[in-house]
Amino acid sequence: MNEYFEILKDLTNLNGGSGDEGKVRDYIKEKIKDKVDSLYVDNVGNLIALKKGKKSGFKLGLLSHMDEVSFMITDINEDGTLSFRSVGGVDPRVVIGKKLLVGEKTGVVGFKPIHLQEKKVEKVNYDQLKIDIGAKDKKDVKVEIGTYVYFTTKYEETEKYATAKAFDDRTGCAVNLIASIETTPMYDTYFIFTVGEEIGLMGASVIMEQLDLDAAIVLEGTTAGDLPELEEYKWATHLGDGPVFTFFHSGYVIDQRMLKAFIKTAEKLNIKYQMKRRTPGGTDARKIATTAKGAPAGVISVPCRYIHSPVSVMNKEDFLSTVKLAKALVEGDEIFEELKK
Repeated sequence: MNEYFEILKDLTNLNGGSGDEGKVRDYIKEKIKDKVDSLYVDNVGNLIALKKGKKSGFKLGLLSHMDEVSFMITDINEDGTLSFRSVGGVDPRVVIGKKLLVGEKTGVVGFKPIHLQEKKVEKVNYDQLKIDIGAKDKKDVKVEIGTYVYFTTKYEETEKYATAKAFDDRTGCAVNLIASIETTPMYDTYFIFTVGEEIGLMGASVIMEQLDLDAAIVLEGTTAGDLPELEEYKWATHLGDGPVFTFFHSGYVIDQRMLKAFIKTAEKLNIKYQMKRRTPGGTDARKIATTAKGAPAGVISVPCRYIHSPVSVMNKEDFLSTVKLAKALVEGDEIFEELKK
């Protein structure tokens, strides 16, 4: 297995929901601590590394969020089942019948049996779902309210594809980590691993006041939607068509100069790329652009099918191309040249 995919495997197999990113942060910190000029964890839990550049007078940031969508136990019921809610956006329909890790215990999500449901499709909400950990009653439950709950999926790969939970955003974390180790930046570059993105871009909201960046690249795993039953015009992205450039998403129109720098660099390297054709959702780019003095921010993503579910699918070449592009942007002059025009 390519060492890049070993890193991706390690990151996706870790559990780290919003507010519980410690294991992910510790892994990244250990990998990069001897490869950067400085490294610290801020007051909210963001991991921030600096590599000094060959030139001065410009500060670039690469951001990826460490948290994945997860769940929390909200109540312990008399029959020993557990009520729960999502931490981040998870459609309740995707968890029915799935195996989940509840603290140190394994549970299964139960729902009304098929033969008792109405003939019409029933709307599902979290009030109707319960986790069964095999407890005989409430007293037999050794789990506390507020316990984190995670998908149990482990990383696997074939010749062309990889599957795992948490590709949003451990793909971005892997790209960022690799770039922090393997690049010699043109300008001072901060490699930033944020917390709490899935619950409202929390970690990114404090970055600009600390670092006063001149530009930022957000590295993400993004939705694909290229399914056989869905008309092509409704696809957001397509696996195998390369890194994804966002031009607009919730709360932020991407700075055109950043977008041009991405396109120029990709074309110079002969990297196939695509535009994200659906605009819902948001990223840390909005907070970077709108906090403190703000800074131009762009988004580069690895397309993933079935995101925010127990298992996502990505094309391995898309991931490798994103790594190549991110490294080139850190080592190149394209962003600076576009921003000074």
